[in-house]
Amino acid sequence: MKKMKSIRKRWMMNSISAALLIVLLAVTAFSVAMASYYYSNMSTELEEKIKIPVSYFGSFQSREACYQNALTFVNDKFQDEKEQLDFQLVDTAGVVQFSSLLQASGYVAATPDVAEALGQGESGKPSFGIWTGNDPSTNEHIMTASCPVEIGGNVVAVVRLVTSLERVDRQIFMVVGLSLLIGALILLLVYFSNLYFVRSIVEPVADVTETAKRIAAGSYGIQMEKKFDDEVGNLIDAINDMSEKIKQAEQMKNGFISSVSHELRTPLTAINGWAETIMNGEVRDAQDVKKGMSIIVSEARRLTNMVEELLEFSRIQDGRFTLSVEPVDIKAEVEDAVYTYREFFRREGIELTHTDCEEEFPLMNADPERLRQVFCNVLDNAAKHGGAGKRIDTAIHREGDEAVITIRDYGPGIPPEELPHVKTKFYKGSSKARGSGIGLAVCDEIISRHMGRLEIGNAEGGGCIVKIYLPLGSP
Repeated sequence: MKKMKSIRKRWMMNSISAALLIVLLAVTAFSVAMASYYYSNMSTELEEKIKIPVSYFGSFQSREACYQNALTFVNDKFQDEKEQLDFQLVDTAGVVQFSSLLQASGYVAATPDVAEALGQGESGKPSFGIWTGNDPSTNEHIMTASCPVEIGGNVVAVVRLVTSLERVDRQIFMVVGLSLLIGALILLLVYFSNLYFVRSIVEPVADVTETAKRIAAGSYGIQMEKKFDDEVGNLIDAINDMSEKIKQAEQMKNGFISSVSHELRTPLTAINGWAETIMNGEVRDAQDVKKGMSIIVSEARRLTNMVEELLEFSRIQDGRFTLSVEPVDIKAEVEDAVYTYREFFRREGIELTHTDCEEEFPLMNADPERLRQVFCNVLDNAAKHGGAGKRIDTAIHREGDEAVITIRDYGPGIPPEELPHVKTKFYKGSSKARGSGIGLAVCDEIISRHMGRLEIGNAEGGGCIVKIYLPLGSP
C-alpha cells in the first residue's frame, strides 16, 4: 500500500507542478500583453490628441503669444479633457510655463519626453516624445507625451500632455487578479480531476494486488468487480479470467489425482488379489490359473499404458517431447491400428469396419510410433465411450494436400457443453469411463507437432466422430 501512496504522490506532484507552471506562464504572458495593450492604446491616444494643440500654437508668431493664449485654448478646445489630462506648455529650458490642472508654473519637467521634444534626446533633433514612469515630484505613476512647437523653423515651446495611470493600473490589476483567480480555479480543477483519476487507477491496482495475494494464498476463483471499461477494466478481466482458470485447473488437478488414484488402485487390487491367490495355491485348476494370469497381464498392461501417458504428458510439459521423423505410409499405419484392435473389439462385441481409399498417397515424413499411439488412443476411447453402440467405423481419404482419418462410434456422443474441453488436460467431463483424462491432450499435441489438426465432434445420427488431418508433406 505504501507503493500506491507513493505513486499517488508522484502523480499529483508532477501533474500539479506542470499545471502550475503552465498557469503561471499563461497569467504572466496575459498580464504583460494586457499592460502592453492598455499602455499602447493610451500612447496612441496621446499622440493623436497632442496634434491639436501643436497645430494651434504653431499658428502664432511668437512664444509670448503661445503663453498668452494657452488658457484660451484650454477653455475653448480642451475643456472635455481637463479632468483626465494635464495640458502644459514648457519653454526651451524645460520649465513649465503653463499647467491646466495645477495652474502653476516655474518647475522643471525633467522627463525624457521633454528632452526628446527639445532635441536633447538620442536623436539630437526635436521630435515627438513619450514616457511612462513615476513623476519625480509626486511619485505618481504617469504617462507623458511631448511635442515641439516650431515658429519660423525654431522650437519656441513644447506642448506636454500628462495623464495619471492610476485607473489604467487599477484596471490591469483587476484583469491580472481575475486571470490569477481563473488560474487558481484551473489548478483546483486539475487537482480534483487528477485526484479522481489517480484514485480510479491506484485503488483498482491496489485491489488487484490484494486479489493476487489472495489467489497466491489459495483462494482460487475469487472475482473482482469491474467498474471501468478501459485498460484497468481489461486488467481486472484478465485477473478474473486467470483466477477462474486457476480454479478450473485446480479442480481438474484434484479430479485427476483422484481419478488416477482410483485407476491405479483398481488394477493393483486385481493384480495383488490374483497373485496372492495363485501364490497361496488356492487355485489348482489350470484354466483358473490361466485366467488369473491373463487378468494380471491385462491389468499390468493397463498400468503400463497409464504410466506411458503420464510420461508423455510430462515430456510435453517440460519440452522434452520430440518426433523421430521418417517416411511413412499413412494408409498402412491406419490399417495396422485397425487390424490390431479388430479382434479385441470383436471379443467385446463391437464391430470395427474400415473404409480404405483407392487413391495412392505419397509417403509423408512423420513419426510412425507417435501416429500409431494417436490412432490406438482414439480407437480405445471410441470403445470406452461409444462401445454401447456396438459399432465403430474408420476411414481414410484425401482432401487437397491432407490425409483425413475419421473414427466414428455409435454411442451416446459428447454433451455439447463439454465438446470445447475434451482436449483439455485432466478433463473427463461427465464420462464415467476409466482413464486419466490426458490421452486426448497428448494426441492433440502429437498431431499439432505433425502440423495437423485433431477435431472432435458429434456425428449426425448419433455417436462421436474424430477427424485427424495430416499434411502429405514434411511436418
